Amino acid sequence: MNTTTIPEVRFRTVDGVRIRYADSEGSHEPTILLTSPWPESLYAFDRIWTTLAERFRVVAVDLPGFGQSERRDDLLSPRAMGEFLSHLVAEFELGRPYVVAPDVGTAAALFAAADHPDLFAGVVVGAGGVAVPLQLGEPLLSWVVDPDFDKYRHVDPHAVVNAAMNAHAGGVPDEIRADYLTSYEGDRFVESMRYVRRYPSQLPELAELLPTITTPVTIVGARNDHVVPLANAEFLAQRLPNNHLAVLDTGHYAWEESPAEYAALVRQTVDRPNGW
Repeated sequence: MNTTTIPEVRFRTVDGVRIRYADSEGSHEPTILLTSPWPESLYAFDRIWTTLAERFRVVAVDLPGFGQSERRDDLLSPRAMGEFLSHLVAEFELGRPYVVAPDVGTAAALFAAADHPDLFAGVVVGAGGVAVPLQLGEPLLSWVVDPDFDKYRHVDPHAVVNAAMNAHAGGVPDEIRADYLTSYEGDRFVESMRYVRRYPSQLPELAELLPTITTPVTIVGARNDHVVPLANAEFLAQRLPNNHLAVLDTGHYAWEESPAEYAALVRQTVDRPNGW
């Protein structure tokens, strides 16, 4: 990964789990915490890293079981992952960071904000399933609700990751695609599915908590997201008391497909500490 803008990745143990991360370090404040999308990794933020690191300390992490961080089965649910985020913030001594948590990070970050109101200075989410009842496109909906989980053990994870990246507007650099492929080899992809399969039981819990979240939340919706339709972003906008909904003309991977606009929304979130 020598030609990416993200500095050399490292590993660190948090709550007994070996986590892959990258850190811009330096004296810039405040801190931006980026959590990996699925089926990608922290390299998904390559296109926005430099823009953010010019002003902020930026820390990107592969969530447990995603990217190349170690899996621990009890963390493969949005609420458990949200609690893990609180431990990670403390372990990394991030203070009160802004968290940017697209895709699978969305529900986790919102659970964390609900359970720990002072944990984050602000939250940027989107492209993650949150709506009740479920509003998901294929193949994600089947991965979530199909009662026959074991049949997915026979699916080629390279085929799944390549199909996702081939639908990515603008393409994915070969070395970053290679990292994604490595991240979900063997049983890593099918086991990571356990996280989204908790949506039916845990998203209703999250829906009840949304009106209690006082942390400012920026919701990034994508008009052409056929995996996690815009209805999910609108669901949050109708329930979170301090939020701003921005809708971009992109597909699912807005942080890569429209990096300048996405980074601008993150910077604007920091520039409005009391919310929108």
